[in-house]
Amino acid sequence: MKLKKDDTVVVIAGKNKGKTGKILKVYPELSRVTVEGVNMIKKHQKPTQANPEGGILEIEGKIHISNVMVYLENKAVRVGYKFVEEDGKKVKKRIAKKSGALI
Repeated sequence: MKLKKDDTVVVIAGKNKGKTGKILKVYPELSRVTVEGVNMIKKHQKPTQANPEGGILEIEGKIHISNVMVYLENKAVRVGYKFVEEDGKKVKKRIAKKSGALI
């Protein structure tokens, strides 16, 4: 998966198109991510000891990875890989396809 936790992404499709946020959680088996402040859903919470009043909570829902792109240098970028030499060893790093900048 080319997206990782704490990446800043922009939504490129759907009702939240144009919104940016940080990835909070990645679900590789579902090909989905949870992005901060995007795809807000309402969850009905029963009263518990931790939350005695219960109520309706607004939380972030999952969004498919095909609907988000990494946001770097104020634009959406495609992610590629490049082998970079560090301490005499070749290490696989993520880069922006067009500019070649490390992510």
